[in-house]
Amino acid sequence: MGLRRVLQDTLGWSTVLVPFIPIAVVLDLAHTSAVAIFFTSALGVIPTAAAMGKATEELAARSGPGIGGLLNVTFGNAPELIIALFALGAGLHEVVKASIIGSILGNTLLVLGAAMFVGGLGRDRQHFDRTAASAQSSMLLLAAAALIMPAVFELVEGRGLPQPRAEALHYDTKVQTLSASVACVRIASYAAGLIFSLKTHRELFNAGHEDHQSNEETWSTRRSVIALAVAGAFVALMSEILVGSIADAAESIGLSEFFIGAIIVAIVGNAAEHWVAVLVARKDKMDLAVNIAIGSSAQIALFVGPILVLTSFFLGPFPMPLVFNGFELAGILLAIIIANQVTNEGESTWYEGLQLLAVYVVVAVAFVFA
Repeated sequence: MGLRRVLQDTLGWSTVLVPFIPIAVVLDLAHTSAVAIFFTSALGVIPTAAAMGKATEELAARSGPGIGGLLNVTFGNAPELIIALFALGAGLHEVVKASIIGSILGNTLLVLGAAMFVGGLGRDRQHFDRTAASAQSSMLLLAAAALIMPAVFELVEGRGLPQPRAEALHYDTKVQTLSASVACVRIASYAAGLIFSLKTHRELFNAGHEDHQSNEETWSTRRSVIALAVAGAFVALMSEILVGSIADAAESIGLSEFFIGAIIVAIVGNAAEHWVAVLVARKDKMDLAVNIAIGSSAQIALFVGPILVLTSFFLGPFPMPLVFNGFELAGILLAIIIANQVTNEGESTWYEGLQLLAVYVVVAVAFVFA
């Protein structure tokens, strides 16, 4: 019973990975194997990200639905954003872009698939609010247009798409300006989405949230703020070590930086949130599970990605236009179209979840060979 309670807590299960934090620091200071440093720091990110998520949830629960919702959407993908910022500073533009695509793929295929599969076992079918799910999926589909247009522009007017094994490419001013303009439009669209989900249609997006919060021990505001600050500092530390080891680790294990960014970094940066989605689906709270999976993807596409584009004008060797390679474009289109299809009816089965997981495996295998 004790083990079950630990596994069901947002933070509890990840504490077993805390020893990897000092291990990663020691290995980095000792300049040991890049592979060992990479994997220990990747595992070290998980408990720090989980602590950050827990502190955010507690602050949100004490701040009322409006401010609480804003806190959740602001800090929901903070670990992924921090990792990407360090990669941006190191000039690893293709790793950053791969992690953006990988996060969207991970949420719409891996997380949603696992939630539907685990939640559907032993049940004929599960139901969720079709209107809320469709609103988020449609927002994600519209974001795809903004993600694709800079690549289309570069195909027609420039030198073509980047290769998967590239590290960073310096594009001309036109595509940089186009990417910055598109980023501003996406941020404006995201702000409108916040008004829609937090104010005008708030009741659609709060299903099951309070129920999920009530089963866990509450933290004081002071404890939550301190935990958020400390966890954020440790996420930054692990991110710096992780990013510093990516290039050498990729060469040593024979995988591209593209695969590491799209699959490994994308998963570890949001592992705690992924676990929560599967857990609440098992409790037959599919509204919350779908909201976590699709909502997080929309936040990456409409907020995190644009922020990284605009930040790249001040951080790193040169600006980073969102010109994705062919594998990333294919993956994002497939994932978003599938997400719209499976959420259209407002119900799911374990078999639909298995199919989503199968598509994720196929995409990941393709990325291995890219």
